[in-house]
Amino acid sequence: MTTKPQTREFEMVPRFMVRAMFGLILGTLALVSYQALSDRSHAGVLTVAPEAASSMIRMEGTREGSVIVYNAAGDVIARSGEDKQGFIGVIWRVLARERALAGVPDTPGDTPPVRVLRRTNGNISVEDTVTDWSVDLIGYGKDNIAAFARLVD
Repeated sequence: MTTKPQTREFEMVPRFMVRAMFGLILGTLALVSYQALSDRSHAGVLTVAPEAASSMIRMEGTREGSVIVYNAAGDVIARSGEDKQGFIGVIWRVLARERALAGVPDTPGDTPPVRVLRRTNGNISVEDTVTDWSVDLIGYGKDNIAAFARLVD
């Protein structure tokens, strides 16, 4: 006695869904190919503008977890624990990690300076003078960017 294999009465994935998936893939490939082959300018790419103003600061972490910011003269100009300045601590943590990876010693009272720039287009940038690390503060929220903008003024 031979048995016939059972036939499925329904498909696991409907045929129109498979066709739609391949259609999306081909559509995406066509758009990417067009962009790559055409001479259109890139949209959403950061334009680096010339420097309008800058200041050199030093950031030092405390045992309590806050960050104190000093100007070039050694005066305290900001603290991360103050109102709407917690983002300074976030950038300091990233900077501290970059410096640790580069083997830069973290000596309290003698930390290398960081450069904060205001560009002519209004963007704020933070540049490390030791590790060549930098970040353009775009999309971090107005209060976070303002915390560093105050350091340039």
